[in-house]
This record gives sequence, C-alpha cells and structure tokens, in this order.
Amino acid sequence: MPIIVNLDVMMAKRKISLGELAERIDLTPVNLSILKTGKAKAIRFSTLEAICKELDCQPGDILEYRVEE
Repeated sequence: MPIIVNLDVMMAKRKISLGELAERIDLTPVNLSILKTGKAKAIRFSTLEAICKELDCQPGDILEYRVEE
C-alpha cells in the first residue's frame, strides 16, 4: 500500500507507549496497534486529530505517501 503509517516513529520520538497513547486518545490498544502496524484500511479524522494533539505533530508526520514501483 502506498500510504505508510509512521506512528511508531512519532511515538518513539515522544517517548510514549502504545498503551499510554491509547488511553489518552480513548482508543483501545488493539485498534491503535492495528493503525501503528499499517494494517488499518482507514482512519477517522477525529482519531488523527487526537493523535496529533497528544503527540504534538502534524498529520504528515504520521502518514506518508510513497509511489509503488
């Protein structure tokens, strides 16, 4: 898939665990893990907004587009 999820990179930069972030944004750790591993097919803007607010970042820091070759 040409959309890459860099959530794990931002979480590492901010030194926050998956469980802590999930609790702060009111999402289950399982659903956040699905997003983090790139297995999610979609993300709600409200979820993306909550993640960006907690990690103090922009959506482009989390989501990246790469052309498939």
